[in-house]
Amino acid sequence: MEKKLSKETLCVQAGWTPKNGEPRVVPIYQSTTFKYDDSDQMARLFDLKDTGYFYTRLQNPTNDAVASKIAALEGGVGAILTSSGQTANFYAILNICEAGDHFVCSSTIYGGTFNLFGVTLKKMGIECTFIDADAPEEEIEKAFRPNTKCLFGETISNPGINVLDIEKFARIAHKHGVPLIVDNTFATPINCRPFEWGADIVTHSTTKYMDGHATSVGGVIVDSGNFDWMAHADKFPGLTTPDESYHGLTYAKAFGKMAYITKATAQLMRDLGAIPSPMNAFLLNLGLETLHLRVARHCANAQKVAEWLEVNPKVKWVHYCGLKGNKYYELAQKYLPNGSCGVIAFGLKGTREDAVKFMDSLKLACIVTHVADARTCVLHPASHTHRQLSDEQLIEAGVAPDLIRLSVGIENVDDIITDLEQALQNI
Repeated sequence: MEKKLSKETLCVQAGWTPKNGEPRVVPIYQSTTFKYDDSDQMARLFDLKDTGYFYTRLQNPTNDAVASKIAALEGGVGAILTSSGQTANFYAILNICEAGDHFVCSSTIYGGTFNLFGVTLKKMGIECTFIDADAPEEEIEKAFRPNTKCLFGETISNPGINVLDIEKFARIAHKHGVPLIVDNTFATPINCRPFEWGADIVTHSTTKYMDGHATSVGGVIVDSGNFDWMAHADKFPGLTTPDESYHGLTYAKAFGKMAYITKATAQLMRDLGAIPSPMNAFLLNLGLETLHLRVARHCANAQKVAEWLEVNPKVKWVHYCGLKGNKYYELAQKYLPNGSCGVIAFGLKGTREDAVKFMDSLKLACIVTHVADARTCVLHPASHTHRQLSDEQLIEAGVAPDLIRLSVGIENVDDIITDLEQALQNI
């Protein structure tokens, strides 16, 4: 039996296997179109009867190589790159929901996703019920309806750094005949592979740790291939009944385990077209090659910074699941035994003005609307990423008004702590 390659090797090697004389590094296929010798060949591609490339809006060899690498890292059967993490989550839901449908979601998700699900999708006729992810199973189950199509959560929530009980969520979803979709952005497949705990579909904002250098916005959807769409055919007609826009083809029958990803490509990408450029996919691949090295450094640095903040007299509270006193420590030991992420949430003793003064006093760490790249950065979500939410919504989303989100980079950890210390001296 052939030995499965480790995640470290997959980061470097997966997705692109050059033939004799071909480029060792995945090339940038910076072309919108692909040439064929006869009309019938092209027709078969349009009918999904052959695999190949004809237009980059649907598929591109550079993008597909990188998507294959991420699918291998997550242990999935297939993946599709998108132009952003927002698009990945949008398509992941839209691929199985339409007007009149409903889904259930953890309330402590990223503010942009919260707004996408609670406001924009609602305008499209898709309703979302937000629930407390830490609530007992029977409480969460009360949110389910006959038209509920999926359950959604984040492995590690942004910015609250809550850890999702994936097995619990998978049990609930499968009891109700729907898939569990998990946004695994902060953990990355290096620290957690949600498919191993029962999740069915995984999404990422590849903009974060996967790219790792703040160069390219992107997203990805990965399918485990494990959810049996035909077993719940009445719930998912888009996958289990003929698609007239493809001459009556039924995805679940024609593509089996690849049905979900094929539909996302053939329908959503065809019609909405939110693809990454091949150049951005190439840059993402460079980031993926060192993901296993960077994630370990982010986590080691963040652990030391969190421990330092925890005993600082000017710090009111610290939320990091690597701390033994943290509410999510035990869950983190189960799902994230090798480390969680480099992001810490904490609050200072004092006012909102004190928090702003602290951030303005930082020299090494930058105030940016970003997180999870090589450089240490900081943000005040209530003033920035989550400013569209009311105080009530902030609390529901697990974002305290005094919460500071610190994304610990891969610099020397002593330099990071020295910068935090001098900034705290100003309040």
